[in-house]
Order: sequence, then structure tokens, then C-alpha cells
Amino acid sequence: MMIPHHQQAIAMADLVPSRTDNTAVRELATQIKNAQQPEINQMTERLRSWGVSTTPESQSAQDHGSMDHGSMDHGSMDMGDGAEGMGMMSEQEMTAMENARGQEFDTLWLKGMIAHHQGAIDMAKTELADGIDPASRALAEQITTSQQAEIDRMRSMLGQ
Repeated sequence: MMIPHHQQAIAMADLVPSRTDNTAVRELATQIKNAQQPEINQMTERLRSWGVSTTPESQSAQDHGSMDHGSMDHGSMDMGDGAEGMGMMSEQEMTAMENARGQEFDTLWLKGMIAHHQGAIDMAKTELADGIDPASRALAEQITTSQQAEIDRMRSMLGQ
């Protein structure tokens, strides 16, 4: 589930340049995009090293829970049921964001990305609690730390 989750964050970041002139939001979107693509690459490589296909069709068949290779649990890297419960934006939320501009967009984007990041942190904490693969655990720790810092920054931008 984490790969499509990160892909959606990149899609959200891609909306920013054409919808706001807010420099802080634009810089944050660039930072998020630049951080998440390498993480997608790392997760994809971990799956491939375990002999797991990374195509969207095969990922939905591997919905087993977390990135823990020891128990063949790769599911948090795919998009199974309940994706929106992990901070994923619904189609309606994405459409609302796509249609918004200026301050309205900034608010929708920041609030949406906070929820999105919290979902990633929750998945990463599951990996830290249950995972046994050192590289996957290290990535989960990195995601937890970086995305919490970004949540704090976004809350500050919203005046929370």
C-alpha cells in the first residue's frame, strides 16, 4: 500500500504549481515530491529483491499487511481495501483539490497532505512494530521522521 500511497502524494504535489502562488506551499510540494520518488524506488527494489512483482495488478493480490519479508508480508506496499483509511485522498477529495485555486487550494492541499502523511506514518509504525527486514525498517524510520516534520510544518502553515 505504501507505493500507491507515495504515488498519490506525488500526484498531489504535481497539482501545486498550477493552483497556487504560495511560495511556502510550492516549496513544500517540491520537497515532498523529491523525497517520495526515491522512497518509491527503494520500496520497489525491496519487493523485486524478494521476487515480488511491482505491477499494480499483482500488488492487489499481495495484500498481506506490512513490508515484513520474513513472513512474506508485503501488503502495505499495495492498494488494498481501506486505502482511504490510510490517509489516501478519495476521488471526490482529489477532484475538489483539482478544482480549487489560491487560498482555498492551499487549505485543502495542506489538510489533505497532513492526513495523507499521518497515514504513511501509521503504516511505517506497523512496519517498525512487525517488520524484520532491516532495510525496510530503516526506510520506515526515515518515513516516520521526515513526514512528522512535514506535518509539523504544514500545521504551522495552517496556523494550528
